[in-house]
Amino acid sequence: MIYNEEFETLPREVLEVLQLKRLQQVVQRVYHTVPFYKEAFDKAGVSPNIKSLDELRHFPFTTKNDLRDNYPFGLFAVPMDRVVRLHASSGTTGSSTVVGYTKRDIENWSELMARCFFGAGLTQNDIVHNAYGYGLFTGGLGVHYGIEKLGASVIPMSGGNTKRQIMLLQDFGPTAICCTPSYALTLAEQGEAMGIDMRKLKLRVGILGAEPWSETLRKQIEDALDITAMNIYGLSEIMGPGVAMECAEGKEGMHVFEDHFLVEVIDPATGDVLPPGEEGEVVFTTLTKEAFPLIRYRTRDLSRLIPEPCVCGRSLYRLERVMGRSDDMLIIRGVNVFPSQIEDVLVGIDGLDPHYQLVVNRQGTLDTIEVKVEVNDRLFSKADEIKTLQKIEQKIIKDLKDFLGVTAKVKLVEPNSLPRFEGKASRVIDNRKF
Repeated sequence: MIYNEEFETLPREVLEVLQLKRLQQVVQRVYHTVPFYKEAFDKAGVSPNIKSLDELRHFPFTTKNDLRDNYPFGLFAVPMDRVVRLHASSGTTGSSTVVGYTKRDIENWSELMARCFFGAGLTQNDIVHNAYGYGLFTGGLGVHYGIEKLGASVIPMSGGNTKRQIMLLQDFGPTAICCTPSYALTLAEQGEAMGIDMRKLKLRVGILGAEPWSETLRKQIEDALDITAMNIYGLSEIMGPGVAMECAEGKEGMHVFEDHFLVEVIDPATGDVLPPGEEGEVVFTTLTKEAFPLIRYRTRDLSRLIPEPCVCGRSLYRLERVMGRSDDMLIIRGVNVFPSQIEDVLVGIDGLDPHYQLVVNRQGTLDTIEVKVEVNDRLFSKADEIKTLQKIEQKIIKDLKDFLGVTAKVKLVEPNSLPRFEGKASRVIDNRKF
C-alpha cells in the first residue's frame, strides 16, 4: 500500500535529481540565514554553490552539541513570526534541543506520517490508540496529525495511566496502537495482571518506535497482543517520527522518505561516507524543512542502508533496524556492548520476562557490568526455584560470554520489581566516573 506513488516510487535517477535541487536550495538558504552554518561552511572551505550530491560529503557535520550551543533559536532559518510550533527535548544531559516548524513543515510532517500508517496497512476505517507522549516530545502530536491526515480516528491517550489505557483499549475498540515497544509490553503485562485476555482486543497493528528493539522482542509483543508489530523511525532534530517506516509487505528495513531526507551512513570514527550495505552511523540532511533545516546531522544511530528493491514497489532505500547508538555503547574491558545485544540474549531464555536493567561500575581500574532481569510468575512460584534460578543465572552468564564476549554478573529479580517506562526505556545505570 503506497500513499504517495508519485514520490515513493520515483526511479533512483529521477529521485537524485529532485534531491540535488532541494539540497541546493537548503544549503543556500542556511548559508544566508543561519550564522552558524555560514561560519561552519567558511571554516571548512566549502561553497554553498553545490553542483552534485557527492559534494555533500565535504560539508561539516552538525551535532547535538551544536544544537545545544545555539539554544534556543540560534539555528532557526526563518523569523519567529513564521514558526507555528515548538518542540524540545527534556534536556536531561544538557540544555534542551529546540526544534521549530512552519505551517508547511507541519503539513509535510503530517503527510509523511500518513505515508507511514498507510504503508502499515491502516486506512480511514481504522481507530488508532495513540499512547506516545503529547507535549514538548514530538511523538504524540506527530502521530496525531498523521492519523488525522490519513482520515482515521485518533484516540489521543498520551502516556501514563496504564489501567485506564487498557480500559479504553477494551471500550473504544481501536484497531491500531502507537507507543514504545517497552510500553506495549507493559500494557500486555498489566492487562494480564487484571485478568484481561489482551489477545482478544480488536488491535491488529502496532506502530512502535522511539527506542531500539530486537526482532525477538517484536515476536514477544506480537504474541502477547496478537498484532503485527511494525517499526517506525524518527528523531526530533530531523522532524520527529516518520523519517522512515517499515511497510506491511516487506518488514525488512524501514523505507527512508528520501524526497524529504538525504541519508548517509558514515564511519563514526573517521567520518568517511560508507557505501550502501555497510554498517555505520546514520547522518541526515533535511531537504524540505523550513524553520529548522539541518545539514549532515549526526544521529549517533548505528545501522546500514538496504538499496535492494522492496517487494512493495517503493524505490526508496531502506534503513535496517537500528542496533543501538554510538553514544549509548558501553565499553566493558575493551568490549563494545549495546543494551539491545544483551536484550537479544535475555529474551531467548525461557522463564524470563523482557524487563531488565544494566548496572555498570568500576572496581579499581576494572569495569564491571551487572545484569538485573525479572523472572516470570510461573518460574518464581516453583518449589525448587533456587536451583532453577541458579541454572538460569549460569546460562545467562555463559550466553553473554559466548555471544558478546563480556563477563557479567547476573541477578534474577522477582516479577514487577524493575522500573517500567511509559516513554523511552532507560535501562542503563552507569556509575563509572570518567
